[in-house]
Amino acid sequence: MTSRDETSRVLSAYAKAWLASDLEKVLASYHEDIELHYMGDSPLAGTHRGRDAAFTVLAQASVRTARKLIDVEDVLVGEALGALIAIEDLGDPARRVKRVLLYRVQDEQLRECWLFDEDQRFIDSMWSKDE
Repeated sequence: MTSRDETSRVLSAYAKAWLASDLEKVLASYHEDIELHYMGDSPLAGTHRGRDAAFTVLAQASVRTARKLIDVEDVLVGEALGALIAIEDLGDPARRVKRVLLYRVQDEQLRECWLFDEDQRFIDSMWSKDE
């Protein structure tokens, strides 16, 4: 079972790597059997199992928008799960989006992620570009 300390350590390291745009460390944070759950009603929505599937959908999101992490407002840690509250710019200077990424940590890596957006309709429209 994952401890609160392990979850805190893994999420803090991941947030630091993401903020530094250290793609190698970001990708190494994902468990081989990662499950990525994108909410909403877009071509990217659904559950993506395994590193290849997760990396594919993350790459598609980056191609469809000029997304850039602006800040990680907070790292929240519980016994079984942890979360990052992140702000991303999706290529529209007037439009920054707050996102909650809920994680389950296993084996010192991110094993499962649920992504919740403050404006799901906007995200669905962004992820639906260039289908």
